[in-house]
Amino acid sequence: MPPAHAVFSDPDEPLGALFFECEAPPALGAVRCLRFEYTSRGDRANGRLLLPAERGGRRPLALVGHGAGGSCDAPYMDAVAGPWVRAGAAVAAIDFPLHGERRSAKLTERLLAGLAGAAPPDGLVGDFAGQALLDLRRALDALAGHPEVDVERNVYAGFSLGTIVGAVFCAGEPRVRAAALAIGGAGFGPAGLDPAHHIARFAPRPLLFVNATRDDRVPRAAAEALHAAAAEPKKVLWFECGHADLPGRALKAMWGFLAPHLAL
Repeated sequence: MPPAHAVFSDPDEPLGALFFECEAPPALGAVRCLRFEYTSRGDRANGRLLLPAERGGRRPLALVGHGAGGSCDAPYMDAVAGPWVRAGAAVAAIDFPLHGERRSAKLTERLLAGLAGAAPPDGLVGDFAGQALLDLRRALDALAGHPEVDVERNVYAGFSLGTIVGAVFCAGEPRVRAAALAIGGAGFGPAGLDPAHHIARFAPRPLLFVNATRDDRVPRAAAEALHAAAAEPKKVLWFECGHADLPGRALKAMWGFLAPHLAL
């Protein structure tokens, strides 16, 4: 099966990548913050890049995918990114389509209802997934043009929706060295974009799954189905928590798994 984002890709589309220095949220401490944007399938996608305070050299990259209804700079994304940047990595995230700065008064709520299974499936969810996959791929292309980012040393971390989309993205993106996928599962979205149909292609790269024992959004059976679909090498961790309250030790476990593959 070809990468799911291949159908949406136009290799000749100009990136038009732009980076802007901005003020970092105080909670992140001594890091540098940049906003960036680029063209993806005719749309202007946007994201945030965090870099260590000390300038110089190319930093390995951790690309992070946010959850449904979130954004690239949601507070929980700060909790993930701050320690990782201070450890020496560049950390980037984008707003998925119809999220964050790309939110639509008309379409976002319809998309969220479809993603949650609270509305009958329609083409919007499939269009969202295809666009999000291409946006992630082109984010790496855009970040490759920044002089302080090394996308050849790249890992991916996903949360909830960022895991469901990210599993498909990682399977088809050879630049991702390792992945940590949290609070996600199989059986979400259009059948052709079900992460369980793609995740085996991520092997032989190392994969970590992190899930919550009291998750009220991702049933344990869905999480375990995704785990079972993945090939070795893989590791599975469960934490006694709900979907929205992963503890700090879960984030530390993700970083501990990913950091060696960044060759910091």
